Amino acid sequence: MAPALLAAVLLTAGCAGRDDAKSASESPGSTSATRHGYVEGATEAAEQQSRLLLGDPGTGGTRVLDLSTGNVHETARKTGLTGLTTDGRFGYFHGADGVQVLDSGAWTVDHGDHVHYYRAKIRDVGTLSGGDGGDDTNIRGDAGVTVATDADGRAAVHPRADLEKGALGTPARLPGTYEGAVVPYAEHLIALTRDGDGPAKVVVLDRSGKRVAAPESACEEPRGDAVTRRGVVLGCADGALLVHEEDGTFTADRIPYGEDVPKAERATEFRQRPGGSTLTAPAGKEAVWVLDVTERAWTRMETGPVVAANTAGEGSPLVVLESDGALHGYDIATGEETAVTEPLLKDVSTACSSNAVDPVVEIDRSRAYLNDPAGKRVYEIDYNDGLRVARTFDLDVRPSLMVETGR
Repeated sequence: MAPALLAAVLLTAGCAGRDDAKSASESPGSTSATRHGYVEGATEAAEQQSRLLLGDPGTGGTRVLDLSTGNVHETARKTGLTGLTTDGRFGYFHGADGVQVLDSGAWTVDHGDHVHYYRAKIRDVGTLSGGDGGDDTNIRGDAGVTVATDADGRAAVHPRADLEKGALGTPARLPGTYEGAVVPYAEHLIALTRDGDGPAKVVVLDRSGKRVAAPESACEEPRGDAVTRRGVVLGCADGALLVHEEDGTFTADRIPYGEDVPKAERATEFRQRPGGSTLTAPAGKEAVWVLDVTERAWTRMETGPVVAANTAGEGSPLVVLESDGALHGYDIATGEETAVTEPLLKDVSTACSSNAVDPVVEIDRSRAYLNDPAGKRVYEIDYNDGLRVARTFDLDVRPSLMVETGR
């Protein structure tokens, strides 16, 4: 994704469960009423409660930076760190011994016509081990489940309710093996399977692993995925597949590049504003792919030597960290450079190679965040104000790994 990326997913919860609880608590004879949106052990807030999870592979140090208060919380040391992903609430610290799960204590519940924001205690949940996790395990989650897919394509489904209670619970093993990550979407699971030497094909599973649909599709050399409001995007050799659901029917539509793209320049790891329908991915060493999922169109942005890139979409600039250590802003419609900062990271290549982890650009509806491992700091960027540095957070660890939660 983003680790993959992550890929990264808004944590949502069904209104039915909340409303059922409300109805029960407000039944005749009840002496107390549970307010709508109540979550046991959490405090509801008026604004989004964003937090950055940070990891230092060199020392195993981990921190949670609360962006609402500016406070930094020290969390348990995690040895052998190789990666970090998130689903919007939980952080997944990848390492040789498994995937260590941290509840960031910040999340958003989107009911469609209104939104609830929550804060809770930060706590370690446990370690996914064996077939559930490893440094090359893909983790994807939504409001109902978290799915861990290992390097051999075996997948395990963890009920989200268990993680919310601070426990791993007992996962359900999916039958068979899959290509890449198994992705929760529309109360189902989206996966790729392969029969012999042919291209991978999309299958739709229910949460128990039973196949319920197989929309016509073909994906050569699949790599990379992202969940958007328009559906699930799966990276393929000739572009992408968009798997989406409407009225219970799943379809898979091709979004081709429209040209032959060398393997080294294909989009294989997507980054985006969580839930956003504009995706970015490196297009080789000196360009960035921008995929507009709504328009189902690719744009190749000629930038410069690319280290990291992201965009909030919807008219916002493409934000690119280039090898000069500066952030550059580009107008996606015209390809023109619109802003550039002073160099924020010194000797980017050295900073990257020290732990074999590149800096990233995390982005939300109003700010972008850039980690500076060598400088032991994180920059907050107002990308709608000429890439102005709004805040700088100094740290006592090298934040080579970074994801944002609470969204």
